[in-house]
Amino acid sequence: MTDTATTAAVRTGLYIGGEVRDTAETLAVADPGRPGAVVGHAASASPADVADAVQAARDAFPAWAALGATERARLMAEAIAGIADDRDEDAAILSQENGKIRMEGWVDALVFEIRWNLALMLADDVDKGHTLPVVPGAIPVTTEVGYQPLGVVTVIVPFNWPIAILGASLPHALLAGNTVIVKPPPSAPLATTRVVQRVAEKLPPGVLNVITGEDANMAGLITEVDKVCFTGSVNGGKRIMEMASKSLTRVTLELGGNDAAVFLEDAVLDDTHLDRLYAAVFDTTGQICMNAKRVFVHRSRLDEVVDGLAQRLDKAVIGYGLDEGTTMGPLHQGAQKAFVEEIIQEAKDAGADVREYGELPGGDLAGGNFLRPAIVVDPPLDLRVVTQEQFGPVIPIIPFDTEEEAVRLANDTWGGLCGSVWTDSADAAQRVGSQLVCGYVWVNDHGATRLDLRAPFGGMKQSGFGREQGIEGVRAFQDTHSIATIDPEALAGMAH
Repeated sequence: MTDTATTAAVRTGLYIGGEVRDTAETLAVADPGRPGAVVGHAASASPADVADAVQAARDAFPAWAALGATERARLMAEAIAGIADDRDEDAAILSQENGKIRMEGWVDALVFEIRWNLALMLADDVDKGHTLPVVPGAIPVTTEVGYQPLGVVTVIVPFNWPIAILGASLPHALLAGNTVIVKPPPSAPLATTRVVQRVAEKLPPGVLNVITGEDANMAGLITEVDKVCFTGSVNGGKRIMEMASKSLTRVTLELGGNDAAVFLEDAVLDDTHLDRLYAAVFDTTGQICMNAKRVFVHRSRLDEVVDGLAQRLDKAVIGYGLDEGTTMGPLHQGAQKAFVEEIIQEAKDAGADVREYGELPGGDLAGGNFLRPAIVVDPPLDLRVVTQEQFGPVIPIIPFDTEEEAVRLANDTWGGLCGSVWTDSADAAQRVGSQLVCGYVWVNDHGATRLDLRAPFGGMKQSGFGREQGIEGVRAFQDTHSIATIDPEALAGMAH
């Protein structure tokens, strides 16, 4: 039996300058698991609403920035208190609008709280600058290097882990002294809006605002602010960057990935490690930017990895995210389902060894965005299942013979978000890991739930630029500011 009682009439508004605002137009939020079903409705902002949100954030900025980091941290700690009280309902709503299983929805909201509180631990370092002392024989100047907030920041998050991803940048932007406008994904805005509004209501008006609506009306969130932090697809990042160039708005882009997991000859392949790999590939039905997208395995261990994943896929239960026992929900959008089906069929047509698992649900779920997960064993390397980000429940498993070949194959891609090395040798892990061209490398592990939430995170190549999390994530929302004081007596002495 599916539990939908708590989410039958979900409606969310905009939140601007400390007030909820309804709109004439709304977004109907579709349920990806039930064809034709609507989870709820979100307000759809006009360009005028967007302008009002930017102005509210700009009006609130001077007072917020003037507080200092420790006082902002105190207010932010008060604002996050009690956020878990509605987590069960938040998770149920997110499951329905996104498609992910309920447990993942619950973790999504939990990670937001964890990241928020980790950011607050950085408060003492936010305003901490350093001094450049006088250099003997040079101009007698002492320079104090400090930091200032940028102003108004827009944070744009994707559908897949919207609340958790928001936690990688929102608290850092606020702690740095900026005011913020959050833009949840138009296809899954409800749970994110609810969570952010509950926090915003406890902060001074205008410090934190929420705008939902059609992308066509959102230009002001990019061209009229001081910084945009965007998480999404590579093509989406390119559009954001192009729009931002018109006003020289700064950008942080955390984009897609084509992550390589490299299993060396001595990799440990017990149940613990195979469970980790399975989660790294198939969590959220494969719809995570830092999931493993290509698995390279030493030829002598190929069958073990394939069999290990197959055993786990045999137990997968494809179904509705809120149904008890479901382990894999639908893809979020029909277009993505069609793309993944296409690249699987392309692999079959090319003669690749494609193995599919599980049973699709029927009844009122028939026609939902469900897809049988698949493994593609030793495919030609020019197939799209290898070269493109699948963002779905399919994984190519590719043999290699030498360590050098593995590194070359892993780096032979457009992306550089994450990677992993699986080995029983600490030396080999460091040797191979240091050669992977990506922003974050795991050893004997991989995946979003295994991320060190204290560490700077971001991509290389077309996976984006800039860093989130940690003090580096705070500095991304600040500018350096130098004050130079010349010693007039020493300067006069130099003149003589």
